[in-house]
Amino acid sequence: MIRKSFKMKLYPGKAAEYEKRHKELWDEMKEMIHEYGGSNYSIFLDEETNILYGYIELSDEELWAKSADTEICRKWWHFMADIMETNPDESPVSVDLRPVFHLD
Repeated sequence: MIRKSFKMKLYPGKAAEYEKRHKELWDEMKEMIHEYGGSNYSIFLDEETNILYGYIELSDEELWAKSADTEICRKWWHFMADIMETNPDESPVSVDLRPVFHLD
C-alpha cells in the first residue's frame, strides 16, 4: 500500500459548493477510484487559505496514474473546474506532499 498526499486550491467562497459536490460524489467516480487502486481517500480544507489537502492509499501508482485518462475522471474535472484552480486540461492544480512522519 502506498500513502499519497497532495494539495490543491479552491477559489474564494467555494468551500460550501466543493463540499456539497463531494457529498454527492457520483457512483461512477467512486467505482473508478476503487477500480484504479484507490482507497481510504480523504480531503481536508484549510479555511484560512482555501488549500485542500488530500490523502489517498494506492495499491499501485502506475495504475492510479491511468485513472486520469478515464472518461469519468475527465467529466469530474470539468464539473469541478469552476470552483478550483485547474490546469489547461481542467485537471486540478495538484502538488504532491513529501511524507515526513507516519505512525501505525
